[in-house]
Amino acid sequence: MIKISLLSDTHSYISPKILELCEGSDEIWHAGDIGSLAVTDALATIAPVRAVFGNIDDTSIRAAWPENLRFMCEGVDVWITHIGGYPGRYSSYVKPEIYNAPPKLFICGHSHILKVMNDKKLGLLHMNPGAIGKHGFHKVRTMLSFKIDGDRIFELKVVELSR
Repeated sequence: MIKISLLSDTHSYISPKILELCEGSDEIWHAGDIGSLAVTDALATIAPVRAVFGNIDDTSIRAAWPENLRFMCEGVDVWITHIGGYPGRYSSYVKPEIYNAPPKLFICGHSHILKVMNDKKLGLLHMNPGAIGKHGFHKVRTMLSFKIDGDRIFELKVVELSR
């Protein structure tokens, strides 16, 4: 069993509170718009980090992290990207692959809007943790935590912080 902390859109902002919320995680996943490598470096002091770059990320972040990350976690096929869209409205660059070989868990960021929803047509779970950083239009900063055991995704929790 693996406990995951999932966040996105830090836009260079990392605080002791965010690090505290990630404590006890086996892995921390970041769905892009990192802003500064200091963010992923700080997260890596808590647990191993998997991340993708986002549209605001500079060349140093793009050199350190990929645009797409697809991997197996326990028995779950996971795909993380920054701009991915939503069930029925996937972005054009992920659409062909997601329809051809859907993962079990599809994660993206970018919108700053927390959403967790099933894509019944493709049989996948879509997660967007919203934005945990302070830059953007969102009024509440959000992230997710959950566990994976075998092919089960469970104990999903939404974490909200004031702006």
